Amino acid sequence: MTNAPPPKLRVLLVEDDADTLAATLKLLEALGHWATGVKSAEAAISRFFEGAFDVVMVDIGLPALSGHDLAERLLRDYRVPVIFVTGQAQPAKPMAGTAWLRKPYTVEQLTEALALAA
Repeated sequence: MTNAPPPKLRVLLVEDDADTLAATLKLLEALGHWATGVKSAEAAISRFFEGAFDVVMVDIGLPALSGHDLAERLLRDYRVPVIFVTGQAQPAKPMAGTAWLRKPYTVEQLTEALALAA
């Protein structure tokens, strides 16, 4: 008996640190996912449209509009799964429809978060 391979996802990554953005995009692609990245919540809103992405990975500490505010908007308007990728500790009561991936994370932790969001 073999396990089914994890689904290949279309990921929108929102990360304001250029090095982290580039490294995470490479990692997602190495894991077989299609990924694109933007550096702000505002850019994510202009780039996002219904059905284009399976999951959104977002840093919380973004300039201007925060990752938390972006997640609230996406969950309200599109109901797309959101993975917070941050150095902050997970809150006692996470926002519904979201997963938490604390930096620094392992490839296994990233894979698990993506599998939960799929």
